[in-house]
Amino acid sequence: MKPHHHPSHTALFAITVIILASMLRFQSVWCQADAQPYEDCDKEIECGNVKLEYPFWGLDRPAHCGHLGFQVTCQSDVPILVHQSVNYRVLNADSTTKRVTVARNDLWDTLCPQYLYNTTYDTSLFNENNFRQENVSLFYGCNTRLPGPSETGFRFPCIVNQTESENYFIKTSSIIPALLDMLVQCNSSITVPVNESSADRLGLGTATTDDLKEALKAGFNLGWTANNNECDQCLQTQGRCGSNVTSPELFACHCSSGSFSRTCNNRSASEGSSKNNSLTIVLPIVGVVIACIVLGCGILVCRRRRKRREMKEASPSAQNETKAILTKVSSSKFDSSIPSYPTSKTLKISTEYTKSSYFGAQVFSYEELEVATDNFNDSRELGDGGFGTVYYGKLLDGREVAVKRLYENNFKRVEQFMNEVQILSKLEHENLVKLYGCTSKRSKELVLVYEYIPNGTVADHLHGKLANSGSDLFSWSVRLNIAIETAEALAYLHKSDIIHRDVKTNNILLDKSFKVKVADFGLSRLFPDNATHVSTAPQGTPGYVDPEYYQCYHLTDKSDVYSFGVVLIELISSLQAVDTNRHRHDINLANMAVTKIQNHSLDELVDKSIGFETNGLVRRMTTLVAELAFRCLQQEKDMRPTMKEVVEILRGIQDDQLNAQKPEVLDIVVDDGGLSNDHSTQPSSSDSGVTNKQVGSSAPNSSDG
Repeated sequence: MKPHHHPSHTALFAITVIILASMLRFQSVWCQADAQPYEDCDKEIECGNVKLEYPFWGLDRPAHCGHLGFQVTCQSDVPILVHQSVNYRVLNADSTTKRVTVARNDLWDTLCPQYLYNTTYDTSLFNENNFRQENVSLFYGCNTRLPGPSETGFRFPCIVNQTESENYFIKTSSIIPALLDMLVQCNSSITVPVNESSADRLGLGTATTDDLKEALKAGFNLGWTANNNECDQCLQTQGRCGSNVTSPELFACHCSSGSFSRTCNNRSASEGSSKNNSLTIVLPIVGVVIACIVLGCGILVCRRRRKRREMKEASPSAQNETKAILTKVSSSKFDSSIPSYPTSKTLKISTEYTKSSYFGAQVFSYEELEVATDNFNDSRELGDGGFGTVYYGKLLDGREVAVKRLYENNFKRVEQFMNEVQILSKLEHENLVKLYGCTSKRSKELVLVYEYIPNGTVADHLHGKLANSGSDLFSWSVRLNIAIETAEALAYLHKSDIIHRDVKTNNILLDKSFKVKVADFGLSRLFPDNATHVSTAPQGTPGYVDPEYYQCYHLTDKSDVYSFGVVLIELISSLQAVDTNRHRHDINLANMAVTKIQNHSLDELVDKSIGFETNGLVRRMTTLVAELAFRCLQQEKDMRPTMKEVVEILRGIQDDQLNAQKPEVLDIVVDDGGLSNDHSTQPSSSDSGVTNKQVGSSAPNSSDG
C-alpha cells in the first residue's frame, strides 16, 4: 500500500527546499560582496606608460583602493595628480621605495604660466628629505636688470600682454644678499625643486633657458607617507592596501575574506574570517531550523482543522456550545491572555502600540544599534566631536544612519541628549539633519540616530581631509549656495525660537549634491517668548563664540549671526577659524578678516582657487559676501543683521540683484564702523575689484599656493 502524502505536507517540504536554496544563495552573494573590494584593488591605474598602485586611485581603481589626496586623472595619456591647487605630471612611481617622480604641468610647455603657484605639499602626505635635489627660483616682472649671464642669474623671455618683462631663474642657494636687494623689486616669484644634477647644471655660467626647461621636465622626487607601515603589514598577509568604504580617511586592508583595519591575519581579521566561516556553517542550519518550525506549525494547524471538522460533523449542538463559550471568554477582561492569530488590522495596531517614542522620536534598543554599527566597530567611525563619536550604521529596514554615541552618561550629557531630541523632533526643514530616533535615557549608553549624510562637512572640504581631493567641485557658486542654505536653516531655527549656539563648518554636513544639512543641536536653546536674551554661561567652539555673549553672558539670536559670519569668512578664504600656526595677530580668523577688510586687503584673505583674480563677477560677489561677513562680525550685537536679513542679502547676491544696483565694486572702505563701496578713488570698470597689486601687472599673477 502506497504511503499517503497530505497536500499540506508536500507544500511545507517545498517551502523548506526553497528556504534552504535562498539561504545558500544569500551566503554566496555575501561572500562575493566581501571579496569585491579585494578584486577592485587588484587593478592598477594605467595611463600612458605609467602604472600606479596604492595610494593612488582614479579611473578603474575606485577610491577605497587609495588614500585621500592621491586621486589621479588621465589627460592625453598623462597621469595628473592635483595637489594644493597645482597639477603635477606623474612621471614614475615606486611602491617599494614609496617614491613618486612628478613635474609641474603648468611649466611643462612654457616658463610663463597664466598663474603662478609655489611648489608646496602637505607634509603629512609627502616629504623630500631622502632625495638629493635643490630649489630653483623663477622671478617675474623685475624692474631692474641683473648682471648676467653670470654664475648667479640667467634671463629668460616672458611676454605678458604683448610686453616683454625682465625675468630670471636662479638656483636658490646661489642668491646672495646683494642680489636679493635687486630681486625684491620683481613683481612675483615661484620656487620649484629640481634634481641635483639639473641643479648643478643650472648653477654653471653656461646655463641656458633650454637647460631650465629640461630641468623642470625631469621633475623631482617626493616620498609619500600614506599609512606606509600599515600598508606593508597588509601586503605581507596577501592583502590589498586601501581605505574604508564608508570612512575614506581610515586605512583598510582588503582581503579575499573581507576588509579589515590592519592585516588579513590579525585579531580583527581572524574574527572576520571566523564570522564568515560561522556563516558558512550556521546559515544552512538556521534554514533547516526555520523550515522545521514552519513544518511543525503547519502540522499543528492541520490537526486543529481536522478536530474542528470532526466536531462539526459530530454534532451541530456541540458547535453552537463551543461558539458560546468562545464568545463569552473573548468578551471577558482576560481576553489578552488567550493566544490567537491576529488579523492584519490587529497586527498593525499592535505594532504601532509597541513602537515607543520619546518627544515623538522613535526609541531604538541599544542592542539594535550595536547590530547596525557592527558593535560600534572602529572601521565604521565617521567623526569624533566634542560630545561623542559618530558611526556609520545600517538599520534592519535598510536605512543608512549616522549613530552618535555620547561619551559619558552623566547628568550633563543626559541634559544635552534630551535637549537635542526635544528640539530636532519638532523641526522639519530641508537643510536640517533629520533625527530618526534615540535610545531611552535609561539605556546603558545614550545614542542618537540621524540620517546619514555621505559627503563630509564643509570644514572637510575647505581645510580638512577632503580639501585636496575635490577642489574643482568646491567652486565659488557651490560655496555661495552653501552659505545661503545654511543661513536659511538658521533663519528657520530663529523663527522657531531656537538658538543653535554652535554654528561652525564642522556642523554643516553636505550630501552628494553639496546640499546643506545643519547638525549638532546639543548646545541649542529654546528661546522664551518675549525675552530679549537668555543668561547662560558661554558655550561653543573657540573662534566662533560671540564676543558680547562671552563678556556679558547674554545669549541671543545674534550670537548665531556672529558665528555665521566666521563661516562666511571660511568659505571665502578656506582658512580655519583658529590656527596657532598663523601670526599671533591672525590666529583668530574673525579678527584677521576684520583687519584685512579695514585695510583694503581682501585679496590677501581670499582663496585664489575660487577665481577672485580672474573672474570679475566672482570678485564682485565675493566682495559683497565679505561686506556681509564684516557686518555679522561686529562686536556689538545690535550692529549685526538678523538671519532673515542675511538670507535676503545672500539671495540678492546670488541673483545678481545687488550687483545690478552696485555695478562697480572697486574696494571695501570702512566708514563709521561699517562698509561701503568707494567709487571715487579709481576709474570705473566692470572688472574692477578689491585692490590687488598683482592684477594688471606685466607679469603673471602670483599666489601663495
